[in-house]
Amino acid sequence: MEILGIDIGGTGIKGALVDTENGKLLTERFRLLTPQPSKPKAVCKVIAEVVKHFDWQGPVGCTFPAIVHHGVILSAANVNKAWINKNAQNLIQEACGRPTALINDADAAGMAELRFGAGRGHEGLVIMITLGTGIGSALLYHGELVPNAELGHLEIRGKDAERRASDRVRQAKKLSWKQFAARLQEYLTRVEFLFSPDLFIIGGGVSKEHEQFLPRVHTRTPIVPAELLNDAGLVGAALAAERISDGRPSAE
Repeated sequence: MEILGIDIGGTGIKGALVDTENGKLLTERFRLLTPQPSKPKAVCKVIAEVVKHFDWQGPVGCTFPAIVHHGVILSAANVNKAWINKNAQNLIQEACGRPTALINDADAAGMAELRFGAGRGHEGLVIMITLGTGIGSALLYHGELVPNAELGHLEIRGKDAERRASDRVRQAKKLSWKQFAARLQEYLTRVEFLFSPDLFIIGGGVSKEHEQFLPRVHTRTPIVPAELLNDAGLVGAALAAERISDGRPSAE
């Protein structure tokens, strides 16, 4: 099935048509800058422009970097606080005039990796961790998403984990790969103790450099780098919207 996936980020909003049968992009990505400040009306206008660019008439899937509970935004760690308690799914749907599914960005990436990437064929509990501006997470059990797992906010040494082991912290503190791996080790060991997963998938922008740090991280749980990289959000968004066409409830 061909579906438009849109990935809403802090700096850019990008879209592409996705083949949900194989997880491949059918078009080049079309990207516009995220308006600043990124308030609802301004962001919805840009999303509508992305939909118009593709002259798209079907359902739309969108990622969002926050807790998404039945379409409502419940957190604002890395987005404008004006989104909190807004039904973003309805706002986006009204702006673009298309049936819309809204999903947390890490959840979308996790769904994509489980179906088409590093988690393909794995049963049991798969946990995807995205390392970027913050730490995102997705829990997938026997192929089903457990939505809005905010594991980046686990407390490590009196701080949110993402304030110790995100890629933004690595860059800001000029951590060596060895130092970064030690912090990631501490974080993943805590997650492993709490959930006993069968597989960790490490995504986010820093996963492109996985050879620099993952060999230094040792857990009982196997750890693999994500495979879909920048396509994961778009593919996962399309998978979320596919559920609309199938008459199933949204993933969140």
